[in-house]
Amino acid sequence: MTQTPFKQFLFGGDYNPEQWPKEIWAEDMQILTDVHMNEATINVFSWAQLQPSEETYDFSTLDAIVETLTRANFDIVLATSTAALPAWLVTRYPEVTRTDYEGRRARFGGRHNACPSSPIFRFYGAKLAGKLAERYGHLKNVVCWHISNEYGGYCYCDNCAAAFRVWLRQKYGTLDALNNAWYTHFWSHTFYDWSEIVPPNALSDGINHDHNVVLSGMGIDWRRFQSEALLQNLKDEKAAIRQYDPDTPITTNMMGTFKDLDYFQWAKELDIVSWDSYPAYNTPHSEVAMRHDLMRGLKGGQPFMLMEQTPSQQNWQAYNATKRPGQMRALSFQAIAHGADTIQYFQLRQGRGGTEKFHSAVISHADHDETRIIRETRALGSELAKVGPQLMNGRIQAKVGLIFDWDNYWSLEYSSGPSVSLTYVDQIKRYYAAFYRQNTAVDMIPTDLSADQLARYDVIAAPVLIMVKPGVSEAIHQYVKNGGVFITTCMSGINDEHDNVIMGGYPGPFRDLCGLWAEEIDALPPHTAVPVQFGDTKTGGSIVANVSHLEGAETIAAYGGADYYANTPAVTVNTYGTGQAYYVGTVLDTAGMDVLVDRLIQDEHLDHFTTPTDVELTTRHYPDYALHFLINNGNQAETVDTSRFAGMPTLIGDGPVQATTELAPYGLIVIQETK
Repeated sequence: MTQTPFKQFLFGGDYNPEQWPKEIWAEDMQILTDVHMNEATINVFSWAQLQPSEETYDFSTLDAIVETLTRANFDIVLATSTAALPAWLVTRYPEVTRTDYEGRRARFGGRHNACPSSPIFRFYGAKLAGKLAERYGHLKNVVCWHISNEYGGYCYCDNCAAAFRVWLRQKYGTLDALNNAWYTHFWSHTFYDWSEIVPPNALSDGINHDHNVVLSGMGIDWRRFQSEALLQNLKDEKAAIRQYDPDTPITTNMMGTFKDLDYFQWAKELDIVSWDSYPAYNTPHSEVAMRHDLMRGLKGGQPFMLMEQTPSQQNWQAYNATKRPGQMRALSFQAIAHGADTIQYFQLRQGRGGTEKFHSAVISHADHDETRIIRETRALGSELAKVGPQLMNGRIQAKVGLIFDWDNYWSLEYSSGPSVSLTYVDQIKRYYAAFYRQNTAVDMIPTDLSADQLARYDVIAAPVLIMVKPGVSEAIHQYVKNGGVFITTCMSGINDEHDNVIMGGYPGPFRDLCGLWAEEIDALPPHTAVPVQFGDTKTGGSIVANVSHLEGAETIAAYGGADYYANTPAVTVNTYGTGQAYYVGTVLDTAGMDVLVDRLIQDEHLDHFTTPTDVELTTRHYPDYALHFLINNGNQAETVDTSRFAGMPTLIGDGPVQATTELAPYGLIVIQETK
């Protein structure tokens, strides 16, 4: 599937009418229709209501909800309700709940509380999904299936232990192969029988609550296994749905850079990616954009669903600020600019009780149809009703690929050393933000692309690519040899796929490509920096600093200061074939990142656009036109030089583009350029 499967731009969100008397439903439909909504996501947490006992199913309330939405001409995203167990299931079958890191079996309560390896859970979860598909799958306004909800969390029970051992036997075949992969001579860990292997928790090989493990290879495999075990739950429900509904798209809502699950693997099982975007009051605009681009990248650039965002404030963050006037619209259009073909909220009516009662909604506790949120939702809905079809199915034409990989995420963050401050997502964000400041489009890409697939990009960046899995080095070498530009950093090229060090000096398999080797990595104390000199420009590095030796590379920035590695290479470039490989030996500050990215933009003639700090320009391409989204993400008015687009019509805006454009706080225009 290369295009969004929906016939209209979906504008709606999570709706829980089962929490309210039926007489309120009609009022809701009137308000939601008035604000131009056309979709509702239902049945997300209704398992206890749908199945009050093991032998009994009751769909009467859900039938009434579906009928109400159908009469109001709403499309429906129908969830399977399996993200929270009913009490009877836990009481009768205690093994369906999870065992935590400390080895404690959970009792009834919470959500996301099922053991993924439990045969009982897998049976009843899939059975419910099948019954829902049999009953509602034929309805034309059921436009998408929403399996479970925000999958995540690990289980350490005996069922998971047994399943893990089966998974390991399938992966390694023999204990000799496993012992070699896991480096089990360390601390007398050699295994002589499969039954000796237990999950790495606080009672065994777990080191701390961050899930560091004595045998890092075991830790990586445990995370791979848990991700696949939860994915199997989705596959179970997907198969049950497909018995009765072969065509309706299937998704589950993801959570951006969430650590526990390998979303590139998960996306292969989804017809369309969906995700929940909840930036805090101080989340950088670039980080929100990066997460959108990661979700878009999971299926090779296919448009995605913004399944959840809040109309105003969350309830679960430390400081739940309201969205300022216009900010909801700006964030919605930022999502569209980066590939969203739906705008959906959690939630449509604010709950009276429970832990989410202070999470905002379109219809608030005020129960009034003219609140600020209602007015802003109506205005946005009116715009989407007019131009929604023209926004759908556009593509981003990025010439920069930024590698994001969950195995590397785990390998870096579950390592014991060199610095707790060196975290995976933070390093990815730094490189993304540097291109974002130049309004240069970026694709978030996996590690398993071939050299031919990499060739669509002029620049490939791979910060902290600590784990080099089979085939990755070969593809990158061929890409650079054929003329591509590759950037990698300290803590790259260190481990193989089993998390064991590749001998011969860092950066391991990239040593010849980068034209240098590193013998040491200095971990810098907090709040300190080492000077990094780019010609006449003074910048700095922090967290770590590689002590490197040239083997053909050219130094473009050197360490300053008085330490023993002063005047040694900090940033280098090496010619390989007809391409180039850059190596950044420290964590550059913002000034250093800008110097590096400016050089790449100029040398590779990358498209860029200068705007004030809080303003972004993002372009989506369509067969006959392009849409340029110029968005002020800040709360101050900004003036932008738009002479590049002067005279072009605006899809959203006040007539043709002028030489300069005034953007109100959180204001935006959408420029339409005919091809």
